[in-house]
Parts: sequence; C-alpha cells; structure tokens
Amino acid sequence: MAKIRVTKQFGFEMSHALLNYDGLCRNIHGHSYKLQITVTGEPVNQPGNAKDGMVIDFSILKKMIQEQIVSKLDHSMMINKNAPTDKLEALGQMYERHHVVPFQPTSENLVAYIADEVKPFLPEHIELFSVRLFETSNSFAEWFASDNHISKIVDR
Repeated sequence: MAKIRVTKQFGFEMSHALLNYDGLCRNIHGHSYKLQITVTGEPVNQPGNAKDGMVIDFSILKKMIQEQIVSKLDHSMMINKNAPTDKLEALGQMYERHHVVPFQPTSENLVAYIADEVKPFLPEHIELFSVRLFETSNSFAEWFASDNHISKIVDR
C-alpha cells in the first residue's frame, strides 16, 4: 500500500528574545506562529473499520499537537537559559507562562524542539515527516525527518 502524508495546521502566540542578537530581535517580542505538522504512514485498509482509508484521524492528530505543543507554548515566553532569567519569577503572574530553554529560541531551533516533543506521542505506525513553523506570514523554518536520521554513536 502507498505511504501518504497528512498535514494539520495550528496557530499560537508566543514571545521570545534572542540573546546577544545584533538586531531588534534581542528585545522581547512576539509572533503569531503557524505550525504545520506532517506525518506519514499507510492508510488503514480494513473495510468496516471506522478509520478505514485514514493514515491518522485528523482529530487524533489535532488533540495530540494541541495538548503536547500548542497548549504549552501559546501565550508564553521562551528565552535562552543563558539570558538573565532571575527576574521572571519575581514578576509573578505576568511571566507565569515562560520556558527557559537550553538553546537560542529561533524558528530553526524551535522546529527541532517541536519535532523532539512530538515524536514520542505518535502512534506506532505513524512517522513524523516534517515540522514547518511560520514566524511571520512569509518566513518559516522546516525540519524534515529525512534530514535528521543520524546514527547514534555509543561512548566507550
């Protein structure tokens, strides 16, 4: 049977600041992100099955991404752990939804982060194909599974 790609799009609002950046984005600012998650798999081939003909039910994909990604990132702030973060918690409710991450929160790093967060929750027969994140209406970053198959090296 043919492998098919299925994509679901999501939106969320998030702010970030780029540590030591040499432009305006070094300041806290926000974006209306558009996120596209594409998975691949073979459609169910079981006549009479409620999911017959589907790679994944769009509602299942929607619920998973909503719970694991969107609900956590929406209306939050993300900053690099090397930035001065001590004041965030002191500001109370204004910054209760923040993520201090071990990377610069660029779109490029966010797509890799989102891919890592999504993969463990996918059903066994479904593979993550790509993550596309629009930071603005005409600028986006993409992560493709095919670009990221790296064999793990065991430390000896």
